[in-house]
Amino acid sequence: MSDVLVTPRPHGLRRTLILALGTFAVGTDAYVVAGFLPAMARSLGVSESAAGQSATVFAVTYALLSPVLATLTSRLPRRPLLAGALVVLALANLGSALAPNYPALMVTRVVAAAGASVFTPNAGAVAAALVAPRQRARALAVVVGGLTVATAVGVPLGNLAGRLLDWRAALALVAAMCAVGAAGVRAALPPLPGNPRVPLRERLAALRQPGVVAVLPLTVLGLAASYGLYAYTVPLLRTLGAGPSAETWLLFLYGAGAVAGNAVAGAAVDRRGPIRVLATGYAGIAVALAALAWTAHAGVHWLPLTALLVAAWGASTWSQTPAQQVRLISAAPAETAVVVGLNASAMYAGIALGTALGGVLLPSGPAVAFAVHAALTVAALAYLAATRRHR
Repeated sequence: MSDVLVTPRPHGLRRTLILALGTFAVGTDAYVVAGFLPAMARSLGVSESAAGQSATVFAVTYALLSPVLATLTSRLPRRPLLAGALVVLALANLGSALAPNYPALMVTRVVAAAGASVFTPNAGAVAAALVAPRQRARALAVVVGGLTVATAVGVPLGNLAGRLLDWRAALALVAAMCAVGAAGVRAALPPLPGNPRVPLRERLAALRQPGVVAVLPLTVLGLAASYGLYAYTVPLLRTLGAGPSAETWLLFLYGAGAVAGNAVAGAAVDRRGPIRVLATGYAGIAVALAALAWTAHAGVHWLPLTALLVAAWGASTWSQTPAQQVRLISAAPAETAVVVGLNASAMYAGIALGTALGGVLLPSGPAVAFAVHAALTVAALAYLAATRRHR
């Protein structure tokens, strides 16, 4: 059974830029807290570790709701569904900006995750359907590129806005951005039909396919290892000697690396296949995190070196998503929407695990935190080697 009823269209790859605009809004919403975490923690009267758990709550909610909401919304036309999801995100971010206390903030992050869990997998599935099979990895890279550009631009601007204004104003700006994204999707995306209703049990049946079962855990492990510390980037950078003036441009460098890594990976998967791309990416993550652990332990506070390692961390982290999506689509080509949605849930499950672990490790210092996540990345590389023949 096919989950997408759209046939490849002329200029389909160009149309995926509209979806990337939406994922940029989603990504900014999901990641912007990293840019002003210390200020938000002080304002709400909680520790930085506790404030960072708002990212964990977002990720857990996303992982759990994504397959459920995919089932409930499967028959809805894609264009209003995607635009509506961004409207929910706009309202949730406005609620976060107005949250009077920590519990209220957590509730709004749950609502935001619900909107994101509808938008992102559907955007990926529509992008894959709009183009010919040979362009699929590039189309997915364009959509994921919206998320990576958010790390390059949205998070640093959130950090800047948080310092020049305050974190509440920064979240209000995110709400406005989501509203603009909804208008753009509504105005520019072609009419797209809904899909046949696929029961939740049937969606989860994809987990019984050997290829999917073998490939999907790597998404969880890889994201837990590589992304788990991102919510705590600002306090970690400060312990590495980066002052407030350096925070913003270091976050820009991470994001610039993420954009470059995602773009190069999308083209490289089409040419060389996903296994080589993943192996290179995990090796890069392990080296970058291990080197950051060493600089923290040795007390080496040299900003050019920190900048290089942060950029490499971003590039290698965001190189893995297009390759994993292509592996899963190849494992279950008749269930593209299902496996893309499962992969999105797995991504956020990994982010939730990694962020929760990062919060636990943060009081132990940056050397321990970076070293543990580097070791997790080595484990991801070993898992890739063990499952490389599954397609």
